[in-house]
Amino acid sequence: MKNWKHIVFILVAGPIMLLLAIGACSSGEDTSSPQTSPLPTASPSPTVEPPPTKALPPWNGDPVVETGYGQVKGFEGESNTWVWKAIPYAQPPVEELRWKAPRDPEPWEGILETKEFCDMCIQYDALEGKEVWGSEDCLYLNVWRPRTEETNLPVYVWIHGGGNAIGSANQTPTYMGASVAGKSNMVFVSMNYRLGPFGWFTHPALRTGDALDDSGNYGTLDIIKSLEWIQGNIEAFGGDPDRVIVTGESAGAVNIFSLLMSPVAEGLFHRALLQSGMQASESVEYGEASAQNVLASVLVNEGTVADMAEAESHIEGMSDADIQAYLRSKKPADIMACYDQRGFGMVDSPFIFTDGNVIVAEGTGSFTNGTYPNKIPIMIGSNKEELKMFLFMDQELVHDEELYQTVASYGSDLWKVNGVDDVCRKITSYDGQPDVYAYQFNWGAYKEDGSSPIPEPYDLTVGAAHSLDNPFFLGNPSFNVIMTTWVFTEENRPGREALTDAMMKYVAQFARTGDPNGNSLPQWHPWTNGQGQPKCILFDADMNQAIIEMSSEELTVEKVIENMKSEVTEPL
Repeated sequence: MKNWKHIVFILVAGPIMLLLAIGACSSGEDTSSPQTSPLPTASPSPTVEPPPTKALPPWNGDPVVETGYGQVKGFEGESNTWVWKAIPYAQPPVEELRWKAPRDPEPWEGILETKEFCDMCIQYDALEGKEVWGSEDCLYLNVWRPRTEETNLPVYVWIHGGGNAIGSANQTPTYMGASVAGKSNMVFVSMNYRLGPFGWFTHPALRTGDALDDSGNYGTLDIIKSLEWIQGNIEAFGGDPDRVIVTGESAGAVNIFSLLMSPVAEGLFHRALLQSGMQASESVEYGEASAQNVLASVLVNEGTVADMAEAESHIEGMSDADIQAYLRSKKPADIMACYDQRGFGMVDSPFIFTDGNVIVAEGTGSFTNGTYPNKIPIMIGSNKEELKMFLFMDQELVHDEELYQTVASYGSDLWKVNGVDDVCRKITSYDGQPDVYAYQFNWGAYKEDGSSPIPEPYDLTVGAAHSLDNPFFLGNPSFNVIMTTWVFTEENRPGREALTDAMMKYVAQFARTGDPNGNSLPQWHPWTNGQGQPKCILFDADMNQAIIEMSSEELTVEKVIENMKSEVTEPL
């Protein structure tokens, strides 16, 4: 690279490609083109179906619980909890229900006793991206709660990540809810939601005239459906339906952004914790072009036509009913084969369509103009070295330590700009937006003096990487399974356990009151616009104790570039 402009290109373009690989976009503005033909609406203000009105017996400590659809039996879990696995919150979205909004589950007789988690939703295997795993019958949720008779507990809802293309509620031990339920005295709920082209797909031939069915945002609607289920059933598990906090990391946080932008989700949640997310939305037109390409590709792949040009001609002779029947008759693998892969098994499939019904027409632009409908107390943050989760795969780059650290540092700063600082700066300027609490997770980061609680060589190569905050927020000392022993040691255990305890206490207090402060912890001030004002809290620890302090630093793209120009020397 000859000069700083080349560095800017690499640092901006590199994170963009990486963020696309985890299912996010790099721009804080909604870049979708204006919709020229809005989708038909079933009503002026479409809503999900109301929760069951059946009066349910309150929680009394009995692991057999009556839900609105039938009885479920829980089993003893870790940390002195009960756990209920694979409770259906919607009908299987198969056959005629593929690419439709989720429907209420069918009631059942007897007691549902499920000791295993459900299948993951349709996706490629994450290691090689060759095999299609999972099932379309995957819309189930899991519940953990303390093994006590206490009621009116806050409800902690976990939305898994994976670029909206891979993953599941139980893909890793990190995602298990026993620690949050037991240590923080909450009800913990995690769910599967449709992924990739089964979660987000919009084609004119699939239109029915129903605003929800026609939105294309089926994965979003699945998450909303699970929140609806919580409103109707969680009191039977001892949860408080008026204190629901939605939490999620990576694509899980991207999906929380979509909930903030969704009129359909209004009133279904009351706090939010967004970890390492990005602002992302796509136009319906872009989604339609993608779906049309899939339809043509399926025709070519099965040999009905010779090439894409002939496929387009063939499609012109098909009626909407023909196209609907044809697409719904295809096996999941036939659909998945029509998409390019981004790595880690993720497919290049658009999501979060600005349909004007499930998602406001402005998309992420609603954070700029204040038209996002769900203004609630928010926690939001990112990790100091997000990009290292992806960069360490490049062995050539890893061996150039100075270049590796430079790309990771400035690229992760750009991530923070889009996913945290830009959002906070915008939404805190609007009346009606409650306090926003920003954080940066710094534990494990490779400091200028070369120190880190993580042992070599992972102090440099992993550091405070993407998703490392999950074990701390969720209280599970497991990091991407195989990477656990790389970063967690007996030597750094006292410090990280102290930090874990503090982070969990902040979230538990926030879930209860909308304010994270209390429990004799350092004061966490909300984000305040204005130079030198409090911005975010820094979460860190040395080998023995937590180190938590406020920062007044605020990043913009311009500031990151300015810093890079002054700090990075030639020829780097």
